[in-house]
Amino acid sequence: MIIKIINKSKHQTPSYETSASAGMDLRANLSQSILLKPLERAIIKTGLFIALPVGYEAQIRPRSGLAAKNGITVLNAPGTIDADYRGEIGVILVNLSNDEFTINDGDRIAQMIIARFEHIKWQEVTVLDDTSRGSGGFGSTGV
Repeated sequence: MIIKIINKSKHQTPSYETSASAGMDLRANLSQSILLKPLERAIIKTGLFIALPVGYEAQIRPRSGLAAKNGITVLNAPGTIDADYRGEIGVILVNLSNDEFTINDGDRIAQMIIARFEHIKWQEVTVLDDTSRGSGGFGSTGV
């Protein structure tokens, strides 16, 4: 699949790190570093603009290393970029740790996955098909 991209950042266009990677790392495009204090959030710009085909979205997800080692995650994970959006991609990062964290220009801050989706039509009914799980909710299938 070919996706049109404008890269106004100072950094390389996102690419897959390995042949089996699902996501591409997004980099911060900053004129100066940003300090995220504990529980603080900020929108970090990437300098990237894309045009997705209808029926696809770009999902913005946390980087596991940032989350595990530093408590930095994407606040609305996964964030969605719709096919009709043409603005700059921004990533809402939040610091869930007890320590301050500095985001520098060029830091890998999130990953982006391109995913297909379907539009649905609702069919209103009065009864749903029975299943073995039924209405069992949170924790009903065990730990």
